[in-house]
Amino acid sequence: MHVTLLGVPPSIREELEQGFLAQGLPVEGRVLAVGSLSELPAVLPAGLVVLRDDGGPLERAVSLCREVHARRFVARTHMVVLTERPWEQAEAFILAGADECTASPGSPWRPRVVSCQRRLEADGGLSSSAPAAAAQRIPPEGALRALLASTTADLGHDFFRKLVMQLAQAFRVCCVLVGERMPERDSLRTLAFWLNGKFEENVTYPLHGTPCHNAVLSSICHYPDTVASLFPEDAMLLELGMRGYLGAALKSARGDAIGVLAILHNETLDMGALDRALLEAFAARAGAELERIRAQEEAERTRDFLRNTLDAVPDPLFVVDRAHRWVAVNRAFCGFMGRSPEQLLGGSYYDFLPRHEAEIFWHQDEQVFTSGVPTENEETVTRGTGISHTLVTKKAVFTETSGQPLLVATIRDVTDRKRLETQLRLADRMVSVGTLAAGVAHEINNPLAYVCSNLAYLSEQLTQDTVPPEALPELREVLSETQEGAHRVSAIVQDLKTFARADEDRFGPVDVHQVIEGALRLVRNDLNRRARLERALQPIPAVRGNEGRLGQVVVNLLVNALQAFRTYDPQANVIRIATRAEGEDKVVVEVEDNGPGMTREVLARIFDPFFTTKPVGEGTGLGLAICHSIVQSMEGQIDVQSTVGRGTLFRLVFPASQELKRAPAPARQQHEPTGPRRRLLLIDDELSVGTSVRRLLQDEHEVHVLQDAREALHLLQRGERYDAILCDMVMPGMSGVDFLRALEQQAPNLVRHTGLMSGGAFSSQAKEFIASRDNELLEKPFEPERLRTFVERLLA
Repeated sequence: MHVTLLGVPPSIREELEQGFLAQGLPVEGRVLAVGSLSELPAVLPAGLVVLRDDGGPLERAVSLCREVHARRFVARTHMVVLTERPWEQAEAFILAGADECTASPGSPWRPRVVSCQRRLEADGGLSSSAPAAAAQRIPPEGALRALLASTTADLGHDFFRKLVMQLAQAFRVCCVLVGERMPERDSLRTLAFWLNGKFEENVTYPLHGTPCHNAVLSSICHYPDTVASLFPEDAMLLELGMRGYLGAALKSARGDAIGVLAILHNETLDMGALDRALLEAFAARAGAELERIRAQEEAERTRDFLRNTLDAVPDPLFVVDRAHRWVAVNRAFCGFMGRSPEQLLGGSYYDFLPRHEAEIFWHQDEQVFTSGVPTENEETVTRGTGISHTLVTKKAVFTETSGQPLLVATIRDVTDRKRLETQLRLADRMVSVGTLAAGVAHEINNPLAYVCSNLAYLSEQLTQDTVPPEALPELREVLSETQEGAHRVSAIVQDLKTFARADEDRFGPVDVHQVIEGALRLVRNDLNRRARLERALQPIPAVRGNEGRLGQVVVNLLVNALQAFRTYDPQANVIRIATRAEGEDKVVVEVEDNGPGMTREVLARIFDPFFTTKPVGEGTGLGLAICHSIVQSMEGQIDVQSTVGRGTLFRLVFPASQELKRAPAPARQQHEPTGPRRRLLLIDDELSVGTSVRRLLQDEHEVHVLQDAREALHLLQRGERYDAILCDMVMPGMSGVDFLRALEQQAPNLVRHTGLMSGGAFSSQAKEFIASRDNELLEKPFEPERLRTFVERLLA
């Protein structure tokens, strides 16, 4: 017989060796004493196994016990743990596989040696001179067949049903059961229950006071007869009339007892070593299957938990792998895409979105994968219905257990919010336009008065048969004044268009000084009556944004400053507007007044929507809140400083644009015809517009004028040829957009030589159509040189 010692003091080893000598067994080579688990063999020899608990953390000692237990053959070894711990802690070693716990150094070891030897001799495992083993209940061939059948059995709960049926037949017993231990209830729930040739309903019964409880504690236990009298608390044994019992614990990979496989019979149940070994093998197989089922059920619970968690998120959410394929989507994302999970999973952006949008999303995801930095973007996507939506996406990378990176993204559809914000901005602009209406009318009516007077004077002079030479200088002066007045009106109208138009999505480099000048022209009348203007405009780079939005901010700040003055005193009231560069990448704009200033309470709320200190009817409380939103959309910031009695300073800080603003082509002092004479077609329902354009271009080109776009298509269909076409946007019958769409079908080669003209009033659909194509747009009114440059680009 062998003795294996792990961490045992020399004094205990000497006592064990004396026990061997007392039994007449040679000691040399029979005692293996090691200090660590790594020194033990993979399979422990039959005999006594002694493990010493050093008193350290209980979990560490129990884990060591479990590891040692996994290396021994339970039917041919007896495992003792030497421990000083109280029984409520020492029981953990029994549950981890030990057969016995005793205090160190414990009682004399010679009786244990004798008991262990007697046990081995009973199993026939010591020598050929030992008494014959008990007769095997199952022949070796049957054992092999049963073992092979168990390894090829179905997985899942059907495995347990086939197992108990085959064991009942192989062992020739009336009852076999396999059960799952439920520690929280100290009970056993049967997974399969075979009794008297048929399956019984599964039951749950208490473990305490049953032989199955002993099987859990000692890994295997055998009661050949009178088992019911040994366990009087086990009502099932009495009810079924069972006499013999052999049970083995089902173990997890960690060595924890998770169930029991038991053979019961209504007669004496004698078992040999092979029978016990076979039952242990079946128990190991059943334990592995039970653990697999538990892991699968846990995985399914985790999957369902994750699915329910994702579906509970109201915003669309998805996860993509490194190949940019969707591996998880929630219900909101499926609804957003209008597809089922089965259709989306495994697919990519390219399968469901227009290619240019798919490429944008792909590159954004790739950037997050590469950098590992979470991002937030606002973008436009076209859904399956063909409707464009504005989205805010948040994306981040995480790594799963296998090390594979995955990207999770949430989507928030802000289309309605953006539409509302646009409407609020436009409403605020209209309020400002209403506030400025009287001043703007004054700025228009003044030049219009002398334009009309001068035109009347010119008309009278032209009624004469001849114009005296001495009158020509004055006529030229009148004409120059008229042109200057028309330019002033045109500039005011252009400023109003820039301020009030709804091209909200157009972002690019913006000339801040040009925006300031336009804003000042709009408030000039009120400004001249109320305050004195001081300028401190330094050279600055362009900023990236929207010209109309920035103009709205500047006008709002100027109007607020003017309305803050309680008196109309241009000498005392001062508004200062300044610009400067801050470093190489910042642009600062300041609007300052020396008005009454604001209290701390007012200052803390000035950017709150609907907060206003103005009288009813003079303010909506949206102006500064919208200014704050606009500045943020341009990636800038707005700050305010105010002191009661001294005035207020608003400071805007914007990042400088990296794009270069295209400078307008320099005007030529005198036009000289260039190139060959070409044929132009001009379509405008206003005959006067067509006539004036023909006069301007007739020295260079042959210009045909039509008032109906449908007639122009008819001419082209009949074979008329033109080198370029100018078409107004808004016309009765057929609009310029409809004409261009028809031209794409009828004469596609002419499309790139076709330009559109507009007075500024056209629909959002028309704006989107123009933005999606490369066609030129000429805004009215236009100067002769701008018209000629536009035509030259069309002819190029």
